[in-house]
Amino acid sequence: MKKYFAIIIVVLCTVFQSNAQTRGVKIGYIDMEYILQNVPDYSEAKSQLEQKAQKWKQDIEAKKIEIAKLKDALKTERALLTKELIDEREEEIKFQEDELLEFQQKKFGPNGDLMTQKAVLVKPIQDQVFTAVQDIAEAKKFDFVFDKSSDLTMLFAAKRFDISDQVIRVITRAEKREQLSKKELKEQAKKEYQEDVADENPALTERKRILEEKKQAREKAVADKKAAAEAKRAEQAAKRQELLDAKAAKKNGTVTAKEKPVADAVPPTDDNKPVSDSTTVVDPKVVKAAERAKLLEDRKKALEEKKKKALEDREAAKKAREEKNKPKTE
Repeated sequence: MKKYFAIIIVVLCTVFQSNAQTRGVKIGYIDMEYILQNVPDYSEAKSQLEQKAQKWKQDIEAKKIEIAKLKDALKTERALLTKELIDEREEEIKFQEDELLEFQQKKFGPNGDLMTQKAVLVKPIQDQVFTAVQDIAEAKKFDFVFDKSSDLTMLFAAKRFDISDQVIRVITRAEKREQLSKKELKEQAKKEYQEDVADENPALTERKRILEEKKQAREKAVADKKAAAEAKRAEQAAKRQELLDAKAAKKNGTVTAKEKPVADAVPPTDDNKPVSDSTTVVDPKVVKAAERAKLLEDRKKALEEKKKKALEDREAAKKAREEKNKPKTE
């Protein structure tokens, strides 16, 4: 590993020296683990593999419990068993333990199913990553691209040289294109171009973001101002209409609802009949409501009087019966 690292250093130094008079060396790096975590196909397949591994672990735990029960039973019954039976039980336990160990190695060993299926799962994604890195390096003139998660030790790596997100975009773009129409493909191509420009010039992207925020703030201020003006105009229109209504009421010799309450339209009199006024317009509905209320009150009083009279008659009849049934004294 040290020899390999030394060779890389020598090569880099040689390239730096040869290109010092012409242009700077452009270096980038990727984080393979980060890329794999953000590729949808890999995440879904990895989740299925983890479910399988969890099932294998449950099988192992169940087997361990079964072996522990056999050992406990032998320990309890050892004094009652013959030597042949004890040897037979111990041989069975040994067979179960060997079988468990073999299962563990088969599933979780260095060459087990878990490692094999992980390799099969990662291989297609790695191929896509390598192809994407090649395309990006050729398009953007990178001289070197390293893998941060590999055995090559990187003591420091500036974030601006990380092209992992670009690799993820290249991989996912191909999947998106298959599901887009011609019009959507044009829009997608335009979006991809803007993303590529942003990768090349982060400072320009930041300036555009600030300008966009300022534009949105201006649009919001204009909209708020416009809404306030509309509200003010509506309030003024309502006041003008109110003045017009008041003038019309005064001209016709009537009183508006705001100037005189409805309750005052029916002044109380001895017979509770509405009194007409030359300056007051009485609402017929108010009059009818007053008459209906008076009629209900009269009916209520009549019922109360009838009920009271019936009670008095019943009490008088009761006293009369008591007097009739009372024994006569000499």
